[in-house]
Amino acid sequence: MSRIYNFSAGPAMLPEEVLKTAAAEMLDYHGSGMSVMEMSHRSKVYQGIIDEAEADLRKLIGIPENYKVLFLQGGATLQFALIPMNFMVNGKADYINTGVWTKKAIKDAKLFGEVNVIASGEANNFKSIPDVKSLKFDKDADYVYMCDNNTIFGSKFKEYPDTGDIPLVCDMSSCFLSEPIDVKKFGLIYAGAQKNVGPAGVTILIIRDDLLARTPRNPLPAYLDYRLHAENGSMYNTPPTYGIYICGLVFKWLLANGGLEARKKANEEKAAILYDYLDHSKLFTPYVDKKDRSLMNVTFRTPSDELDAEFLEGAKKYKFTNLKGHRLTGGLRASIYNAMPIDGVKALVAYMKEFEEAHK
Repeated sequence: MSRIYNFSAGPAMLPEEVLKTAAAEMLDYHGSGMSVMEMSHRSKVYQGIIDEAEADLRKLIGIPENYKVLFLQGGATLQFALIPMNFMVNGKADYINTGVWTKKAIKDAKLFGEVNVIASGEANNFKSIPDVKSLKFDKDADYVYMCDNNTIFGSKFKEYPDTGDIPLVCDMSSCFLSEPIDVKKFGLIYAGAQKNVGPAGVTILIIRDDLLARTPRNPLPAYLDYRLHAENGSMYNTPPTYGIYICGLVFKWLLANGGLEARKKANEEKAAILYDYLDHSKLFTPYVDKKDRSLMNVTFRTPSDELDAEFLEGAKKYKFTNLKGHRLTGGLRASIYNAMPIDGVKALVAYMKEFEEAHK
């Protein structure tokens, strides 16, 4: 069976080159006589895999020496609680609400201290991003929290707030490694891997040393303490070994294909093809305000739920899958992460034109 065009918001497509390498190494990784999936995380061979993955990630992004890199389990969702548990030492934090995932993070943070929602897009059902230049921060806030790219609604910050001495914490799950990142703007960056980076099960964190030096207000169970994971090089317990290996292959793929500048250019080109069609269509309507649109998650609608359903059914003929919008929002969504080839986007637009022509 030939491969399909998978527009899933995550777990998402991986580069074919990565999958072929993983397949070739499945039974015997570099003469070890075993699969990485079977390998002890305490072995010298596996230590080399995780060390190389971290080194390549540092090179890819340009991570300064005063930041630790962690490969953990629990997904982005676990960080909603771990961040306030570890870093809300004064009991206050500022949050920017831009959708479902920040609402969940706010709910968890309120268990550990005072949460000040300094901006929200809820009034217009998250069709736009708040203006970061007008934000006012609590001088006693332990950190400012934001979600860079909003997978469900399809919006994206195009600039970041200047928080001064207050650390900026950012959930980059659905845009991580899709474009260059100035790590120095942030105290903490985290991302679930299953969008642009690897399989589900790995969460990547980049944490500045001064945040790790903070003493939590309350004693933490060992596994919930970032400091312990940093001290043990992500090896306090068995990490998601095979997932980290796949992430490492993706880092190499990105480095070999021009790095993040080249990836940004390719992603902008793909998104432009789809948005240009949507802006001129008389049947399909883009959801997010033009200035705030995501390059990764393109959300749109037809005039009715019935037409949406018909569009999804017709997509099967062309081997397109996972074009249905999130269950909380409905509509349609095409996630066009790093591994989605431009031919996939062009094929989708061709189908959309055909569908529109048939429904004049």
